[in-house]
Amino acid sequence: MSQQEEYVPPKVWTWDAENGGRFAKINRPIAGPTHEKTLPVGKHPLQLYSVATPNGVKVTVMLEELLELGHADAEYDAWLINITEGDQFSSGYVEINPNSKIPVMVDRSGATPLRIFESGSILLHLANRFDAFLPRDPRARTEAMNWLFWQMGSAPFLGGGFGHFYAYAPFKIEYAINRFAMEVKRQLDVLDRHLAEHAYLAGDEYSIADMATWPWYGALAKGLLYEAGEFLQVQTYGHVQRWADAIAERPAARRGRMVNRVWGEPSEQLFERHDASDFELRTLDKLDPNAKATTL
Repeated sequence: MSQQEEYVPPKVWTWDAENGGRFAKINRPIAGPTHEKTLPVGKHPLQLYSVATPNGVKVTVMLEELLELGHADAEYDAWLINITEGDQFSSGYVEINPNSKIPVMVDRSGATPLRIFESGSILLHLANRFDAFLPRDPRARTEAMNWLFWQMGSAPFLGGGFGHFYAYAPFKIEYAINRFAMEVKRQLDVLDRHLAEHAYLAGDEYSIADMATWPWYGALAKGLLYEAGEFLQVQTYGHVQRWADAIAERPAARRGRMVNRVWGEPSEQLFERHDASDFELRTLDKLDPNAKATTL
């Protein structure tokens, strides 16, 4: 491979709006809203604004798991935020999440609506509110928190690092891909060694640590993320494979993965979710907001 011309950083960095690959149109070096738009509010106290990227799936899996346990108060409205169109930069969205990332939730069960942004914060809020999926035993609880924060710190190397340079960058950079591929394989090895001795990340108990990690590393292990399964030889991580399959078999996890998904197989999509019956009475308008409603 020919050596690329070495990049020499300028003394002062300036923003090139055309540089940035697939997401160049929505990436910018400043915060704040780009347009005025009020967010919709549904009938349930829990209002979720998201899309079914791995970070979004974490929360919908948690909500569906709570409902599976019988927590009726975990019913929720899930509104689609189209991040490729910049919905996350609307005035209504920025008001509840100044970081303009998905997901964000508003809990309207109290006298004053409570905003919760960052997926880990939402998982913790729900676990504490419903006293579920966070072990009560102090040692197991700490272990769950260890792995929850491991995921929060590790996934940017997988997504913004490996995923960007391998799948989305405007041209391939050998050094960047090799650097992040090495780190992602190290992370898979960390998980695989741990799961060799534990059913789930916190031990024998399924927890929010698994819900946070599965949409990223479970999808990666099954070759569903960045189409990089062969490149990273993910099949060699047998314990991660076992763990990923176990979670994928959970009905709530299967439902959670569908919510706010508008790509892939139609049978795996649900444009918005406002009631449990939406999974059975799926209509084209719930798959595509511009389509004519017809029962599938």
